[in-house]
Amino acid sequence: MKDLTITTVIKVYQLHELDQADQELLLAAKEATKRSYAPYSHFSVGAAALLGNGVVVTGTNQENAAYPSGLCAERTTLFYANSQYPDQPVVTLAIAARTERDFIEVPIPPCGACRQVILETEKRYKQPIRILLYGKEAIYEVNSICDLLPLSFDASAME
Repeated sequence: MKDLTITTVIKVYQLHELDQADQELLLAAKEATKRSYAPYSHFSVGAAALLGNGVVVTGTNQENAAYPSGLCAERTTLFYANSQYPDQPVVTLAIAARTERDFIEVPIPPCGACRQVILETEKRYKQPIRILLYGKEAIYEVNSICDLLPLSFDASAME
C-alpha cells in the first residue's frame, strides 16, 4: 500500500488586494444575490461569469417547493453563458452568498453538482476557470475546479 497525496493551493485575499476587474466581478455576484429566489432556505447565492469576450453574465439560486427541482447560482450562470455565448469560454467565475441578515463571513465553495458542471465547462473550452469565492473575512481564489475536485470524473473515464 502507498498513500496518494493531493495538494491544493488556494490564495486568500482581502477585497482591496484584488484588481478593479475582480472587484467588479465580485460586486456583480453580490448584486445578483438580490435576485435569488430562496423562500425555503433563505440563503441567497449569486454568481457572475466573465467570458472570453469580456461580457459578464450573472445567475442566482432558484429554489422550488418540489425539492430538488431548484438550481444553484453557479449552474444557472454557466448554463446561461453556454447557451447564449456558446463560442465564449468562461475565464473567471465569482460566487457570493448571504443570509437574510448579511453576506457570509467565510467563503463557501460550490456544491458537488456545481463542481461537476464547472469541470465540464472547463473541458468544453479546454481551459481552466478561475474561481473567486466571496466572504466578508476573505476572498478565496482557486485556479481551476480541479483544485476543488481532485480525482474528478470526466469523459476520459468513459474511453
